Amino acid sequence: MDKQILKQILRENQQEVERYVVEPRNIQLDGFPCRVLVGVRRAGKSYMLYHRIQQLLAEGHKWDEMLYLNFEDERLAGFTADDFNLLLECHQEMYGKRPMLFLDEIQNIDGWHKFARRMADTQYIIYITGSNAKMLSGEINTTLGGRFLTTEIYPYSFKEYLSVHEVPTDELDLLTTEGRARVIRCFNEYLNYGGLPAAAHLPAKRDYLSSVYQKIYMGDIIARNKITNVAGIRVLVRKLAESVCRPISYNRINNLLSSVGGKLSLATTIKYVDYCEEAWLLLRLRNYATSLAERESNSKYYFIDSGILGLFLIDKEAMLLENLIALHLFRSYGHDPDNERVFFYNDKYEVDFYIPDEELAIQVSYSLRDEETRKREMEALQKLPNRLPCKRRIIVTFDEKETITDSFGTIEVIPAWKWLMEL
Repeated sequence: MDKQILKQILRENQQEVERYVVEPRNIQLDGFPCRVLVGVRRAGKSYMLYHRIQQLLAEGHKWDEMLYLNFEDERLAGFTADDFNLLLECHQEMYGKRPMLFLDEIQNIDGWHKFARRMADTQYIIYITGSNAKMLSGEINTTLGGRFLTTEIYPYSFKEYLSVHEVPTDELDLLTTEGRARVIRCFNEYLNYGGLPAAAHLPAKRDYLSSVYQKIYMGDIIARNKITNVAGIRVLVRKLAESVCRPISYNRINNLLSSVGGKLSLATTIKYVDYCEEAWLLLRLRNYATSLAERESNSKYYFIDSGILGLFLIDKEAMLLENLIALHLFRSYGHDPDNERVFFYNDKYEVDFYIPDEELAIQVSYSLRDEETRKREMEALQKLPNRLPCKRRIIVTFDEKETITDSFGTIEVIPAWKWLMEL
C-alpha cells in the first residue's frame, strides 16, 4: 500500500465521521478496551463506531489520539495483513501519538485476527466490526484468546424505532387515542419494513431494502464464498423465506430445491445454508426437545430483518410477526451457537419460543379470533408445563389482549407492540 493514499483515506474518514448525525442506541460500548461488533450489513455497526468516536471528541479527545479506517473502501483493495504496521506508521508520522483503533469491516483482510491479538497484548484500545457471524469461530477465536468482548449489533428494536420517530411511549400517552394510534401506526411500518437504521426515515423503503439484500446476497454470500451456482442459492433463500416459522430439515430444503430445478447435493445445500448464516442473513433456532444431532439438522430459520423477509412474501403478516418476535428475543438474549438461550419446542406439539433461563414460553399468533387457531395455540401452552418449567406463558398477537386462567396459572395474551416495548 502507498503511504500517501493511506494518509489521505485516514484524513477523509475523519471528516466523514464528524459530519454524520448518529442516533444514540441502547448499546453501551465503554468500559472494556477491546471489542468486536458483529452483525448484518447496514445494521449500524459503523454508526456505533462513529458514535463512540464522537463521544470521545466531545470529551476533549482529538484525532491525533484516534485512527478510523473502513476496509470497504475500494482504495484498500490491495491491503493485506502486512499493511497493518504501515497503517500505524502513517498515524505516527501524521500525529506522533499512539492511537485508539477503530477498524470497520475488518473481516475483509485475511489474517486480521493476529494483528488484533498483538494490539490487545500491547494494551491498545481497539474496536473492530465485521459482517461475518463466524468471524470469531475456530482458529480466530483461539488466537484472540478471550481478549475481546463481542457485541451483536441488530437492526433497531421497536423502542429504538419509536425513539428515532420521536413517538412518546410513557403510560399517559398510551392512554390517549391519539398516542396509542401513533404507536400502532409506527408498529405497522416496523412490522412491514423492519428496523435497518438507514431505512427508518426513507419514503421508498422497499427499494432500499432490496439494494441491501442484493449487497448481502452478491457480496457477503456469492462473492465472499466464490459461489458459481448463483441461481441455486437464490432459490434456496426464497424457499427458506417461504418456510419461516416452520422447522425444516436439510433434506427437506434439498428436496424443495430439486422440485424447482435447482438440484444441489445435500452437502452443498448444507454449505449454502451456512453461508447465509455467516452473512447474518439467516438466524437459526434449534429445538429444545431433541438430541444435539437433530437440533443441527432440523431447525427453524428467521431473517435478520423483517423488511428483507417481506421482499419474498405475499401473504406475509403472520410470518413477519413471528420473525419480528424471534429477532427481539435474539436481540435480548443473544444468538451465540455455543451458548444458546432461545429455542423452540417441538415434540408432538409445538411452542414457538422457549427461554430456559427465564422459564418463559411464547406462542405467536396474528389473531386468536379463529377458534381452531385459538385451540391449537392454547393447548400447546397448557401441555408444556407437564414437560418443562414455565414461570410465564404468553401468546403474542397483533393487537388482542386478554388473560386466560388454567390449572398452571395464567396465560397472557399481549399485543406485539406492547410486548416489544416492555422486554
